Amino acid sequence: MSLKGKTALVTGSTSGIGLGIALGLARAGANVVLNGFGDAAAVIAEVEQFGARVGHHPADVSDPAQIAEMFAYAERKFGGVDILVNNAGIQHVASVEDFPVERWDAIIAINLSSVFHSTRLALPAMRNKGWGRIVNIASVHGQVGSVGKAAYVAAKHGVIGLTKVVGLETATSNVTCNAICPGWVLTPLVQKQIDDRAAGGVDPQQAQHDLLAEKQPSLEFVTPAHLGELVLFLCSEAGSQVRGAAWNIDGGWLAQ
Repeated sequence: MSLKGKTALVTGSTSGIGLGIALGLARAGANVVLNGFGDAAAVIAEVEQFGARVGHHPADVSDPAQIAEMFAYAERKFGGVDILVNNAGIQHVASVEDFPVERWDAIIAINLSSVFHSTRLALPAMRNKGWGRIVNIASVHGQVGSVGKAAYVAAKHGVIGLTKVVGLETATSNVTCNAICPGWVLTPLVQKQIDDRAAGGVDPQQAQHDLLAEKQPSLEFVTPAHLGELVLFLCSEAGSQVRGAAWNIDGGWLAQ
């Protein structure tokens, strides 16, 4: 498929899942607006290798005003956003009674509220153009719980609920909205959990195996490239009647 002439905005895309998705979109011909902190020059060059036009905006997506500035940037540089991938996310693990209030607020702002703000800003132009794709990176934790992850689980459940509403509100248009629910993906967040296990004297390979074995029957990680390919399917004509879905890609986690 070709996305030539389309512009994709991917939040949290300077590493990990977001970068994998951005690379897939660029490979298919889309222009890409990257978002994230740090020095973006190397990431821009990596995405540009496919011939795409690439921009970067460092918006902190916990701030609605900065999200609005990012969309204004996309409008100035590329003429707007055709494909929105809401990927930015953070994590904190603690029991409910010990959960720091500021961490709860930050996770809800970045993992859930930013999805709402980006979506409300993207929809009017997509409707005017008569085409658009919104893909929200949720999680298996949008459908099941895990101890210690109250804010993350609450936010991801909220993302799936919001996805369903937007999917219904756009059902008679050429705009679609869907969620992808990955299981374990080897991102820096997950690597930290492996490192924490290994710090107790467990072999790193065994720590990785044990982490996967607890939840993911395939005993293999989902990769950012897998997620990028699924985003491309949802952007294609074949995906045009997938609406308001929460698509599991989890090595069998939720089949148990």
